[in-house]
Amino acid sequence: MEQKLTDLELIQNILAGEPAQYALLVKRHQRFVFTLALRFSKNREDAEEIAQDCFVKAYKALATFKQTSKFSTWLYTITYTTAMTFLRKKRLDTDSIHNEETFVQLENQTSSFNANDYEKLDSHTFLNQAIGQLMPDDAAIITLFYKGEQSLEEIGETLHMEPNTIKVKLHRARQRLKEKLQYLLKDEVKELL
Repeated sequence: MEQKLTDLELIQNILAGEPAQYALLVKRHQRFVFTLALRFSKNREDAEEIAQDCFVKAYKALATFKQTSKFSTWLYTITYTTAMTFLRKKRLDTDSIHNEETFVQLENQTSSFNANDYEKLDSHTFLNQAIGQLMPDDAAIITLFYKGEQSLEEIGETLHMEPNTIKVKLHRARQRLKEKLQYLLKDEVKELL
């Protein structure tokens, strides 16, 4: 049975002339990078573009990776920066709010969800929906902490903030998440929390 290489061993192999092993790093981290990108963009196509861009940037900068932190922390920092840059550019390209099509899209989004749909969805879906309604920074912190299992220090490194700041932001993000869940689920939120 072949032993699974660590991220650092894969990086050393890649830098030593085995670039094909980068596919293993991508495979190992692609799901979470995509999830994080989706938390920011709230759009599957944009998240795919952000994730792809992150892996290209990471590959080009792999030689600059200082092994003082985990590779995942470094990669998630690239994801955060790439997503923020992408969203700034996209915001500049958006149509005016006065565009009639925008109102039609908003009306369709709000009216297409009725009470019977609540019974069909499970708690995981509600949780993801509530996280999706948070501001990007709150969603990122919640996602990194719970899904990425990153420590406060690692999240601070990723988002360029002090761990104590992350602790406060995480607490506030939890409160906002609870409010979103209460709105979505009314009484059922007590069972989730």
